[in-house]
Amino acid sequence: MFIEIKFIIPKIKSEADKRKRELLLYLLLNIMQTRNENGTTQVFDPCRKKWVKLTPEEQVRQMMLEYLIGHRGYPLNLTAVEQLVRINGMNQRADIVIYNKHAEPHLIVECKAPSVNITKGTFSQALRYNTQLGVKYLVITNGKNSYCAELRKDGTVTFLSDIPNYTETSSD
Repeated sequence: MFIEIKFIIPKIKSEADKRKRELLLYLLLNIMQTRNENGTTQVFDPCRKKWVKLTPEEQVRQMMLEYLIGHRGYPLNLTAVEQLVRINGMNQRADIVIYNKHAEPHLIVECKAPSVNITKGTFSQALRYNTQLGVKYLVITNGKNSYCAELRKDGTVTFLSDIPNYTETSSD
């Protein structure tokens, strides 16, 4: 089930769409702290507390952080970005991991650049992270399409119409 998140940048189909897209990008870039350093646009990541290069994937990651923290109530202090996950002896990084109040992994977000299609492989990647983390919620996004699934202990997966608010899940 596809989730429409309000910050998604629309595809350009007309001149009006182009103006709308430019306005949305302007607003998003003003929500995010950005700077130009040696000809490279950087964004301040509030979780990592440092400036990082603003790649298309990073833009999606920062927009998702804004949505989760600013609109769904997930606490910044329980949020990790590029969380190290060790799988089969190899170090990999989950884009966003949000922990519950007991410091247990609760939600994984796998971000892709808008030009990258979300495929079965994208879900497999996030599910591999989950073999180590054991979260209840899994989110996959490329900024254009977003999916949220609840992973139940009995092995069933239920796709949700939106990402639950933190208050709805904090008792989990």
